Amino acid sequence: MSRLEDMSEVLRGMCEGEVDAFDRFYARYAPLVMQVALRMLGERMEAEDVCHDVFLEVLRRGKDYNPGRGSIEAWLAVMTRSRCLDRLRRAKRIAEKGKQLGQDAASSRSSEEIALRHLELEELSEALKKLPRNQRDAVAYSYYSPHTQKELSDAWNVPLGTVKSWVRYGLNNMRKHLERRESDRNTGVEEGRR
Repeated sequence: MSRLEDMSEVLRGMCEGEVDAFDRFYARYAPLVMQVALRMLGERMEAEDVCHDVFLEVLRRGKDYNPGRGSIEAWLAVMTRSRCLDRLRRAKRIAEKGKQLGQDAASSRSSEEIALRHLELEELSEALKKLPRNQRDAVAYSYYSPHTQKELSDAWNVPLGTVKSWVRYGLNNMRKHLERRESDRNTGVEEGRR
């Protein structure tokens, strides 16, 4: 059996729910997907998100893979490139919309309000980054992807209740982080007045 046929069998097993097959497939191809995504996006966190999206897609569409049309590497590279282009286009649209909204709102909002909103978004992003990986992924995918929690539980091969717990704990941990930050800021203000 050739290596190509071997990995095609691993892919088939992965799509049938074999955890060992998923682990083998992921270990073999995640570096390739990350390399392509990093090269196109230039940001590690964005590249990791694309990597997760690609492997979720592989779990859904892996049975459709046809070795006669190309190697698994080529199939994954094309899929990764497509996801990256989607993200880049979406980011461009959001940036253009944000720029337009910012111009429209600038006349009605003070620069102080804009700065505070920017800080709030940075703090949310920081709080998300501090979560354990499973909680961060569950929160991010639940709120920023089109996938349902049920689809995520199927893709990650964990019970739905586990995904729901990760989201709940993740949001709770983010809230605690933000409350600590607010408390630290208030303490700093009080000490500054003395």
